[in-house]
Amino acid sequence: MLKIKLLFFISTCCLFSCKNGELSVIANLPISLNEVSGVETLRNSELLWVIEDSGNKNHVYGLNSKGSIIRDIKITNAKNRDWEDLTSDNLGNIYIGDFGNNSFNRKKFTIYKVSDLTSNNTTAESISFTLPKKLRHNDFEAFFLFKKHFYIFSKSDGKGVMVKVPNQTGDHIAEYVTSFNLKGKNNKITSADISENCKAIVLLNHDSVWQITNFKSDDFFSGKIKKLNLDHNSQKEGVCFKTDSELFITDERTGNLNGNIYLFN
Repeated sequence: MLKIKLLFFISTCCLFSCKNGELSVIANLPISLNEVSGVETLRNSELLWVIEDSGNKNHVYGLNSKGSIIRDIKITNAKNRDWEDLTSDNLGNIYIGDFGNNSFNRKKFTIYKVSDLTSNNTTAESISFTLPKKLRHNDFEAFFLFKKHFYIFSKSDGKGVMVKVPNQTGDHIAEYVTSFNLKGKNNKITSADISENCKAIVLLNHDSVWQITNFKSDDFFSGKIKKLNLDHNSQKEGVCFKTDSELFITDERTGNLNGNIYLFN
C-alpha cells in the first residue's frame, strides 16, 4: 500500500510538471534587484544583462547563470526616469529604453546607447524622440532593434501602437507604423525581442508570450501570430532570446514571491 501511494504521488508530480509546461526557474534574481524591467543577452558575453525601472538606480547589471551580480555599471550621464526594456546590436552595444509613461505626461523619450560594459562607471549616447501629435499620450515598455530602427510597442489594454525611431544619436520624431490588437484577456505588452536570425518576434505580458513569424519587412502583424500560454501569472517584465527556440524571462519580486529568471522553450 505504501508503494502504491508513493507511485501515485510521483505520478501526480509528473503530471503537474507537464501541465505547467516549458517555463522553468533557472535562478533567483538578487534580493537587491526587486524590480527588474528588462533583460538582454549580448554577443561575446556569457552574462545576462538587466535593468530596473523608475525609482531605482541608473545602473546596468550583468548576471551569471546563478543570478549573481558580476558587473554593476553606473551610467553617469543618464537618469532612470522610467527604464523599461533592453535591446542590443551585433557590435555588442546595449540600449536602454527610457520611455515608460504611466502618468501619460511625458513629451520626450530617450534610448541610451551603452558601449562600454567593462568599467564600473561609463557614459551613454542619447537617442531622443517625441511622438507625432496624434500619439501624444502613450505608455511604452517594449522594443527591439531591426534594420537600423528601434521598433517600440505601447502598453495598452486593447489596441496598441507601434512606432519606429532610427538608431542615430540626436533628436527625432517617432514614425507611426501600425496599430495592433492582440486577442486575449491581458494584452499589455511589457517586453519584446527579435531572434538573431530576424525570423521570429516575441511579445511578453504577465501570463503569455505572443510569437510572430512569417512576416515581411517590418509589417510584423501581417505574419503568423501564435499565443503561448505560460500557465504562470506574475509581473513579468523582461524577455529575450537565448537561442532561436529558447527564451529568458524575468519577473519582479512581490514580497517573498517570484523575482526569478525563467527559461521558456
